[in-house]
Amino acid sequence: MTVPSIRDLDLKGKKVLVRCDFNVPLEGGKITDTSRIDASLDTIRYILDQGAAAILCSHLGRPKERVPELSLKPVAEYLSQVLGQKIALAPDCIGDITLRLINSLPMGHALLLENLRFHCEEEANDPDFAHELARGKDAYVNDAFGTAHRAHASTAGVTHFLSERAAGFLMMRELEALRLLTVDPEHPYVAILGGAKVSDKIGVLKNLLTKVDAVLVGGAMAYTFLKAQGIAVGKSRVEEDKLEVAREILAAAAARNVRFILPSDHVFAAAPQADVVAETGTEIPADKMGLDIGPRTVQQFIAELAGAKTVVWNGPLGYFELPQFATGTMAVGTALADSGAKSVLGGGDTAAAVAGHEWAKRFTHISTGGGATLEFLEGIELPGVKALER
Repeated sequence: MTVPSIRDLDLKGKKVLVRCDFNVPLEGGKITDTSRIDASLDTIRYILDQGAAAILCSHLGRPKERVPELSLKPVAEYLSQVLGQKIALAPDCIGDITLRLINSLPMGHALLLENLRFHCEEEANDPDFAHELARGKDAYVNDAFGTAHRAHASTAGVTHFLSERAAGFLMMRELEALRLLTVDPEHPYVAILGGAKVSDKIGVLKNLLTKVDAVLVGGAMAYTFLKAQGIAVGKSRVEEDKLEVAREILAAAAARNVRFILPSDHVFAAAPQADVVAETGTEIPADKMGLDIGPRTVQQFIAELAGAKTVVWNGPLGYFELPQFATGTMAVGTALADSGAKSVLGGGDTAAAVAGHEWAKRFTHISTGGGATLEFLEGIELPGVKALER
């Protein structure tokens, strides 16, 4: 695909609609994690520095109607702080009042539109809504990779009305990093997959088996694979309806000579609670559940990473929210960061698990996309990216 970069556009004197991902966590009307906003600041500043005006738009949450608690007001306040100029919040993302604000916006300044999902037409990719969204703008920049797997009005429909369009810096970084994994990756190539559900990763697994040399599986999804092999897993989380799929994936890996490494020991407890005592062993007792990979498995995983040239990691390897079940994720994460391999992390939980650790800065790329990253790795065309192609 040929996706133009924001640097390919002549922006001077233009009103630019910028699709951002400002879907940030809020508590009591305050933003608790600004990383998604921060990730698009380079794009916003570039547009302003080019002598253009930036009209920023995003969704927040999943409202079915206009609700005050999902207003983008806190985002406008934060943007005003970090951009050093007052960023006004339009009362809506479309309409005559908003259009007047856009028309009067000076070059070098930005305006934030109210939550796109206050209109059901956004997710429906309604052409009339997309046309309204494009009104008063001269160009379009998509910097919201996290929503690129959705054909919504602001990610796909609007491009029918704005011929000048490109990817922002964040979007370009995401696409370049993910192409490392799909276009002639360096070998040995290792995939680390964790998280709760096999069902979320079936397509990814099947596609990766055609590319990787080894798959390291942890997290709750490992117990579905173990049970599919007839191994007792106690009370561990298992997707009973995916046991046959798990057997098919194991057979496919064997047929392709892909090393499919499951946990050989475990950290387990009666329940994932802060006050429980974690135990370690090769077998999980009937009244216990696996909550992390064990020390022997950690060493097996680290040994696989030692010679790897390319690594993709999606999903934590244990119930990392509690320290006694985060050891496997932290140990493997540190080893990967130190390995020298090209390393791409995808998925919100994976990013959250490594957040705040100094060694996390040594990964090649930490993706901001959850579903978008998975669909890209599955080989599915992303509508938000397709819409930018020339």
